[in-house]
Amino acid sequence: MNDTAERTGPLAGVKVLDFSRILSGPYASMVLADLGAEVIKVEPIEKGDETRGFPPFQGKLSHYFIALNRGKQSIALNLKSPEGVEIAKDLARQSDIVLENFRPGVMSRLGLGYETLRKDNARLIYCTITGFGQESPLGDKPAFDIVAQALSGVMSVNCEPGQAPNKLGIPLGDIAGSIFSLFGLLAALHERNATGKGRHVEVAMLDSLIALQGYLSQIYFVTGQSPQPVGSQHPSIVPYGSFPTSDGHVIVACLTESFWHNFARCLGHADLIEDPRFAAYEQRLANRDALQVIIQDRMTCDTTDYWLDRLSAFDVPNAPILSIGEALEQPHVRDRGLIETAEHPTEGSMRLVRGPIRFDGEGPSAARAPRLLGEDTSDVLKNNLGLREEEIEKLVARGVVLDKD
Repeated sequence: MNDTAERTGPLAGVKVLDFSRILSGPYASMVLADLGAEVIKVEPIEKGDETRGFPPFQGKLSHYFIALNRGKQSIALNLKSPEGVEIAKDLARQSDIVLENFRPGVMSRLGLGYETLRKDNARLIYCTITGFGQESPLGDKPAFDIVAQALSGVMSVNCEPGQAPNKLGIPLGDIAGSIFSLFGLLAALHERNATGKGRHVEVAMLDSLIALQGYLSQIYFVTGQSPQPVGSQHPSIVPYGSFPTSDGHVIVACLTESFWHNFARCLGHADLIEDPRFAAYEQRLANRDALQVIIQDRMTCDTTDYWLDRLSAFDVPNAPILSIGEALEQPHVRDRGLIETAEHPTEGSMRLVRGPIRFDGEGPSAARAPRLLGEDTSDVLKNNLGLREEEIEKLVARGVVLDKD
């Protein structure tokens, strides 16, 4: 059922034509949908977005697809056929934003590149997310999250000293590209309100990860040395990280001198505050190993729960290390309303993580469940392009569109 009229939020009325798949593009278009935009997801008629096949499943819907595609409509379209390309062009003429994350040149070869689409829609904002960008010597290299993480340098510091490098537990390479594309899209929308002209927004995943390195890059620029892995510790702030207890681990984060003083008193070692080895940032960094031994000897005498209570009593930033399930079920998530339930007509109820942005204290409007492949094809063609039922049936028969999976 087409329910675009129910969309609310700051982007209500903005139309997005989304050719992207897997993660870097779909995450961005999902956020746009959360903010009220009408998003039409264009998928290949054969199998749709590749993530539809990634187990585990709820009914016919993949967990991966569910996580990245709430709030969108699905039209299954054969872009290898001239008729399919013309339908895509017709939809692009009505759109405010086109989003794609193919390798450089693919959309142009399909006849759906920026220069082509802007001729019929000068207000169009066209966003391209790639692994490396068109000017990169790596431009034609296939790019996935772990590839971007490896090339960004972030994997080299994501491990304990002397251990093999690890990728981050979340797909930050993909998500970084998504987040920066959203910055660009929203800026371009703001500019278009003044000029009436669209833009071509381009974001590369590797560029985005490098932009997120922050002080790690600056350590290299200042010292000429690449930061070395310190596990959960901080490269320049001590003490900061995971510390063992008698039955687990606790996070302690003494980013400021006052928190360090609170922590020393919490440990029963107020004398460490004036100890010349630990009195200031540079001394603690130089004597990290010695301080670690003192902290561990004390903290392993008591349980995690004991330390969580005591650290909070002394106003030391702290946290338990939760599993994904524990994190999703914690009171914070419940009280902030970060999980909601959406109903799909055939696949049943599904729990979804809600978008985090609030306006005037209110979060996004209620999510629509992710769609089956081609579930909205008829509605999109009827409501957006004015096609009649018999015309749609002919397109289905010719393999131009898929009406429903």
